[in-house]
Amino acid sequence: MLTIHPENTSTGKLHGYLLASVSPRPIAFASTVNKEGQVNLSPYSFFNVFSANPPVVIFSPARRVRDNTVKHTLENVLEVPEVVINIVNYNMVQQMSLSSTEYPKGVNEFVKAGLTELPSEVVTPPRVAEAPVQLECKVLNVVALGEEGGAGNLVIAQVVRMHIQEEILDADGRIDAAKIDTVARMGGNWYSRAKTGMFEVPKPLSTLGIGVDQIPEPIKLSTVLTGNDLGQLGNVESLPTEVECASFMEAFHPEVLLQGDQQQKHQLAKNYIAKGAVSDAWKVLLSK
Repeated sequence: MLTIHPENTSTGKLHGYLLASVSPRPIAFASTVNKEGQVNLSPYSFFNVFSANPPVVIFSPARRVRDNTVKHTLENVLEVPEVVINIVNYNMVQQMSLSSTEYPKGVNEFVKAGLTELPSEVVTPPRVAEAPVQLECKVLNVVALGEEGGAGNLVIAQVVRMHIQEEILDADGRIDAAKIDTVARMGGNWYSRAKTGMFEVPKPLSTLGIGVDQIPEPIKLSTVLTGNDLGQLGNVESLPTEVECASFMEAFHPEVLLQGDQQQKHQLAKNYIAKGAVSDAWKVLLSK
């Protein structure tokens, strides 16, 4: 058996072992605001519910391992001690992943991820309208567990409002595990889905993805492409040129190019996204 001595193991390696072994982990999709009112949205898998009376949840925005900097979420809850914990299901997992891109302070990840802000009733941060469950919380305490890279910061928050989409309830008014279809984090790029098991979501670019807000409106309004599709389309650094699009379509799909059917193009692009060929999907979508 491999025995790990934390004091003799690099933080990065220890972090990987912990994340891969303590899994699957639920995801706190946390929306916060700073004292200037700027909104931030970011996911955290160091998260769970710890009390029902009073209702208390805890999540931990850890200090970054690589450079010991802190997350905007942590800065925000120290300035404005409120947070909305939005529960993530499969239908929004790609947009959630895109929101974890490290955009500069002040950039609204709701906009970048193509998610909808919904006003909260008690707290200042908005809710994610697409989330099946939204927990409005007041922050009771923040406990720093260390000062080095990888150290957690326990955000202890009391739930003051709970919002549940009625379509995930069963006939008795309880949350149906299959209908809520939650996802959870595992090690590396792996996630688990309540209904079907493990699946992979590549981590967002180390460079900044363009975001869903930069996708042309006719594509965003597609009746074929889902939020997950848009999340993957938004996770590219740049778009192909007109020449690249034309060359690709003439070589592989001249009949689609000739017909000019937008629905057909969107379905073809969706097929490429499903295969992980997002750059080819963009060539289809932007072809003329």
